[in-house]
Amino acid sequence: MKHFAALIQQLELSNKTNDKIAALVDYFGSAIEKDKPYVIAMFTGKKPKRPVSTVLIKTWAIELTAIPEWLFTESYHAVGDLSETIALVLPPAKTAIDKPLYQWIIELAEIGKQNDEKKKEYILNAWNGLSTAERFIFNKLISGNFRIGVSNKILVNAIAKQSNIESSKIMHAIMGKWDPSVINYQQLIQGEHVNTDNSWPYPFCLAYALDTEPENIGIPKDWQAEWKWDGIRGQIIKRNGELFIWSRGEELVTDQFPELHFLKHELADGTVLDGEILAIKDGNVQSFSTLQQRLNRKIIHKSQLTNAPIGFYAYDILEFKGVDIRSKTLQERREILEKTILGLVTPHIVSLSPVIHFETWESLAELRLTAREINSEGIMLKKMNSVFHTGRKRGDWWKWKINPYTIDVVMIYAQKGSGRRANFYTDYTFAVQDGEKLITIAKAYSGLTDKEIKEVNTFVNKNAIEKFGPVRTVKPELVFEIAFEGIAESKRHKAGLALRFPRIARWRKDKKADEINTLDDLRQLLSAT
Repeated sequence: MKHFAALIQQLELSNKTNDKIAALVDYFGSAIEKDKPYVIAMFTGKKPKRPVSTVLIKTWAIELTAIPEWLFTESYHAVGDLSETIALVLPPAKTAIDKPLYQWIIELAEIGKQNDEKKKEYILNAWNGLSTAERFIFNKLISGNFRIGVSNKILVNAIAKQSNIESSKIMHAIMGKWDPSVINYQQLIQGEHVNTDNSWPYPFCLAYALDTEPENIGIPKDWQAEWKWDGIRGQIIKRNGELFIWSRGEELVTDQFPELHFLKHELADGTVLDGEILAIKDGNVQSFSTLQQRLNRKIIHKSQLTNAPIGFYAYDILEFKGVDIRSKTLQERREILEKTILGLVTPHIVSLSPVIHFETWESLAELRLTAREINSEGIMLKKMNSVFHTGRKRGDWWKWKINPYTIDVVMIYAQKGSGRRANFYTDYTFAVQDGEKLITIAKAYSGLTDKEIKEVNTFVNKNAIEKFGPVRTVKPELVFEIAFEGIAESKRHKAGLALRFPRIARWRKDKKADEINTLDDLRQLLSAT
């Protein structure tokens, strides 16, 4: 536990990728073997079942510290993280417990089966034997909410450097289902378990945003152009008579999309398709807000099947007749994909993502401007001779998105962030004008520089009007331009509208609050889309 706590502190102290990789290389080179698979599991989002509710650990912490609940709540709002707050307010440990990380995880899984009295006894005893840094880790193990700022790519690059194993093989190895309690570190990173599970997915091939004119990446005939669809990237896997659907977030979502289950009977065994899960009605791709009606549903109602029917646009084929064909060129894989999709009996539900034929970059640029008419985000550019690599590789695949929508808004609420931003107001709520009043339209927390964040923080401290827990109402004076990808009707918001991926484009210091956009402006935008 001490070793892992030290690693977390190192990772949180630096924003530099190389420093994080160095810390991980050192950890995996010196940690005890049984801890390593558990650490990889935590960093890749494989959370164990929560053994104790956060309500109980908060109650026990307040009892133990004998501080008023209002003071604990204020501390929580200032820190921004419950696990860290508890670790900080607890009295100094009276003993020292030295157990490896894996043993704590196993014990917590067992204590989760006990009654509340035994849970309390175990938790209080643990707190009394751990340092502040270790308590923080222990509390995170209870909540299962580890957000360390380490991407899968950073983790994989570190393990590859430490083990001298190719990073693409490691990425494949840590995806899918595996149990850290029954696999050791070497077995895991060497992929000895890969494809023993019929459902095993492949790492996704990703694209960089095009940051130059397309003429600078080569001649048109060397590139395949496709529409960039705004749905859920997924892999459809058929092996040994079973069908599995994985999202890009490594979630198994098979049961959410029954319309695609016919592929269990029509796809050949040993087939893996890569593509986009979309809401498609009468042959037309619907907005992402329509697709949202079907996401994260345990029970799919008839009305949802009718209002948001699901389809799949196939981009690529990664496995054919049980053979991994990712090393073939895109052109070769596309030929195999076309034969596979055209061989399906059930029409329309699964289709080839259409290739956009173009002669010049200028003509493609004109077509790109029509993307929103078909609920597309722009164009994907893929090199004809590219392999299906793991993650992002600069130069092979590009996403050429259309420019986002923008509006001017005023900030009316602010809340402190978490982690490194716990001492600054970084979460903002924005409003537009609706007649004589302001009405909230979006929240955003990205897009400002560190210097601008400090300026906004100073403004909030000086101009807060009301306080609602961690939220501060501020004078409506700061105007920002926010960018977003789409707009849709929404009953969940007072404005009756929801923005897709809102973020701060720039701080409009040149504008006053009476110059912001109106709700009518947004309604007109909605009617035009």
